[in-house]
Amino acid sequence: MSGFLGVLGGMGPAATADFLAKLVLMTPAASDQDHLPVIAQSIPTIPDRSSAILGQGPSPLPALTAGLARLRAAGCILAVMPCNSAHYWFDALAGTLPMLHIVDAVARSLRFQGIEGGPIGLLATGGTVAAGIYQDRLAGTGYDLVVPAPEDQVELVDPSIRAIKAGDLDGARVALRLALARLQTRGVGATVLGCTELPLVLRPEPAATHLLIDSTAALAQACVAALRDPVLGRAA
Repeated sequence: MSGFLGVLGGMGPAATADFLAKLVLMTPAASDQDHLPVIAQSIPTIPDRSSAILGQGPSPLPALTAGLARLRAAGCILAVMPCNSAHYWFDALAGTLPMLHIVDAVARSLRFQGIEGGPIGLLATGGTVAAGIYQDRLAGTGYDLVVPAPEDQVELVDPSIRAIKAGDLDGARVALRLALARLQTRGVGATVLGCTELPLVLRPEPAATHLLIDSTAALAQACVAALRDPVLGRAA
């Protein structure tokens, strides 16, 4: 390929590092030269996305737009944001640089794993859930999104995401497993980890009866497909 994949990251830094590691692991390569050329920005000062969606903080849109402009100027031909909540501004950003949408990547991953429709759990930030980022993007696809009860979102999921950002992975894991178990009682056979912090503590297990869909891994797979196989990438 000519040109770079641009990664607009730092939301948060550990999630961006996790995305880059998965991108390397998922790229078929026999040598350094076989890997995708990437320019990554990790900008942790971008205002909190979920707070902005909920009207509790400044908009990150100016910082996101500036970050994409820097990636374009550096020679990037395609960009991704390994942050689900940031996709609230996807349409406003798409004219700056061609981008892949993380929800489209998740839908492709669901289909690849044989999940064609039905009730699907969603663990994500309160902002992502409230904005309907997944619900709207998957509307009409046959997937019925099941989100945590409001008290579970406030008491379990959102505090766990903050704990992960602060480095308390063990504490977050306990609360998230409880939230996940409560989703399972509502008839979901798979749950999307719709915040890129979540795969740092909840990992898909091949033999598990309840599937976890890693949005970070799905986005990395979509990047490889788009840049190594343009036809497959357009279908993602």
